[in-house]
Amino acid sequence: MPDRYQQLVNTPVGRLIAGQVGLPAPPMLERHRPGRPVIEGTVLLGAPAPDPERPPRLAAAARAALDIIGASLMRTGDPALADAGAPLFDPDDPPPAQRFKGLVLDASGLRSAEQLVAAYAFFHATARRVEACGRIVVLGTPPAAAPEPEEAVAQRALEGLVRSLGKEARRGATAQLVYVAPGAEDQLDSPLRFLLSPRSAYVSGQVVRVGRRVGAKADATGLDWGTPLQGKVALVTGAARGIGAAIAEVLSREGAHVVGLDVEPMADDLAAVAGAIGGSSLTADVTAPDAPARIAEHLLAEHGGVDVVVHNAGVTRDKTIGRMTEAQWATVLGINLIAPQRITAELLERDALRRGGRVVCLSSMNGIAGAAGQTNYAASKAGLIGFVEAQAPALAKRGITINAVAPGFIETPMTAAMPFGPREAGRRMNSLSQGGLPVDVAETIAWLAWPASAGVTGNVVRVCGQSLIGA
Repeated sequence: MPDRYQQLVNTPVGRLIAGQVGLPAPPMLERHRPGRPVIEGTVLLGAPAPDPERPPRLAAAARAALDIIGASLMRTGDPALADAGAPLFDPDDPPPAQRFKGLVLDASGLRSAEQLVAAYAFFHATARRVEACGRIVVLGTPPAAAPEPEEAVAQRALEGLVRSLGKEARRGATAQLVYVAPGAEDQLDSPLRFLLSPRSAYVSGQVVRVGRRVGAKADATGLDWGTPLQGKVALVTGAARGIGAAIAEVLSREGAHVVGLDVEPMADDLAAVAGAIGGSSLTADVTAPDAPARIAEHLLAEHGGVDVVVHNAGVTRDKTIGRMTEAQWATVLGINLIAPQRITAELLERDALRRGGRVVCLSSMNGIAGAAGQTNYAASKAGLIGFVEAQAPALAKRGITINAVAPGFIETPMTAAMPFGPREAGRRMNSLSQGGLPVDVAETIAWLAWPASAGVTGNVVRVCGQSLIGA
């Protein structure tokens, strides 16, 4: 269902009325278009070093990643950027018309609460210069990896700063924090490529943790970023419609051969999705005892294995727990949580999931915040987060990453059928004041599936416009 309110307030008259009475004004978000640059506009890079003896450790890596991305760069006068070879931005004498499409702050040099004033100074001078649909990315050190308690405190404080920046940002701008583990400096390209681009249109207020590369180093020489998944095989469960169909379409656009999976009653819709993208299809009930073996055998026989597994299939059976039947509980847990575990285990047991593989699980904001009438659904989606966190270290030994994506309010036929009040509340209760689109979830999954995302594992990335509900 189109968001008529959003369309109205983006007209001159609607914008005027909304401003006068204080109504939310959801902007029209920029989304990825194949062939366009990663980010169109100037990116300002800052790297304060309050202690000259301990310079920020991510400045050079961020500079190199921005070069690879092809960003039009300006820099602050911080000593760590003296050799960056980019025009200088002077916050004390800024050009009145200077605007930025992206702000990137290396905050890894901030090692005490007192030194956080350097982050204040950077954003005080620049936050109101961010263009529509601009991007703010702060880089830091995981607090657990900080050598001193004072540094851990300062780095943890960045989370509150970034989440607040996301809520202060206007006109579709977003803010993210990327914690980069020591030794993982060479893994910045993928997170910056995604978070600075329109691919991340509905992702804001997130904390992404980047670690050392999992598996062998990918050869990026000559990589076509238009089709970074070229030559890969991707399995998408629940692919016949909605978010699953969007995931299949985007992974195919990225170059993968997509094997869509759904239940037999959805066979015609599934075949239509597969046909439209040049993929293939497989019908199965993921809860059937023989389903994992059938899936593994099919992937091995037809494709020699699989590189990307997206556990998207899911159902709801909503009732308060006092009125819920055991069958309703079991159905939701079986499809949403138990089946992904069984399928993944079977693929690993048969070596059907190749080294360098990617596993992505579809969790939900309700798995983080809970929801009345959804104890079964929320438990299943929280369980998927636990599955990701528990499996990440073991899969890393096999060169495989595993992450979860937690959508918020996404415009689908299911949400279109909601009553007006709950639907409008779901749309507006986030920093972007609108619902997301299935493609927003799909773009995030595609990023996690990239070969270049080998340093991103064990994460839960919310695609929720920075929902006001949940952690």
